[in-house]
Amino acid sequence: MIIGLSTYHSDRDFLDSLARAGIDCVELSLPGREYAGFDYAGFAENAKGAGLDIRSFHLPFYLAPEDGPVDPASLDPDVRRRTAEIHARLLRTAASIGARLAVVHACLEQDAEPRREERIARSKESLIALADVAEPLGVTVCVEDLPRTCLGNTAEELADIVSCDERLRVCFDVNHLLYGSHADFLRLLGPKIVATHISDYDFVNERHWLPGEGKIDWKALIDGLDAIGYTGAFTYELGFKGNPKTVARSRDLTPEDIVRNAREIEARRPLTVIGGGGLPDLPM
Repeated sequence: MIIGLSTYHSDRDFLDSLARAGIDCVELSLPGREYAGFDYAGFAENAKGAGLDIRSFHLPFYLAPEDGPVDPASLDPDVRRRTAEIHARLLRTAASIGARLAVVHACLEQDAEPRREERIARSKESLIALADVAEPLGVTVCVEDLPRTCLGNTAEELADIVSCDERLRVCFDVNHLLYGSHADFLRLLGPKIVATHISDYDFVNERHWLPGEGKIDWKALIDGLDAIGYTGAFTYELGFKGNPKTVARSRDLTPEDIVRNAREIEARRPLTVIGGGGLPDLPM
């Protein structure tokens, strides 16, 4: 198993600690609008100096009141144009630091995704254009499944979205699937899955908990990934201190906890849980 972690921390000591624990690779994923001023070269130098492969790069999605949203499915052509420019620039950045996969959301979440079919059509146009930019850079665009009312919130809808271009692939975020089963998702999209986001949840909303703190059947899930021949990274997307802070733990997580967790899943052993599970009365 190739063990990965989604992070934006570029401190060399932190990255060294990941490598010492047995983490193989990282996905660079920045919060909100911090993409503009981030030291990408410094991150790459420190990650590679620590012996970590920069396997993937998460493209931004956000709503910024000052300069507008980043949304490939927007019905506003100016928003889509600006989003395409931002994503194209960051695809070139991803390639420059060695990332071979670019994870993207098909939309910025709306309260109820009004005019859904039209938004899906605009998202497809944006994704095709993104694949056009990515191909000569040697980067594969991976569309992530999303929760709640987002576009791509079911296996069937995501399959439809990525069908617009054969170059598109899928990042399977296993804690985003609120409608349908993991087994059905793997059966429908298995050949296109080249990346994962790994965390646990309560089947009510995304939680980004450590596997074992939620309700996923991890033996069945890893068996399913093996059955489709998945050979990509097992990339944890969670906070060491809770992300969000919706889970009871007796202490903060460490890189060693993540590696132990991955090895327990790989060996189909009972999972070590640090403290409790989800806190009561969590919101949808």
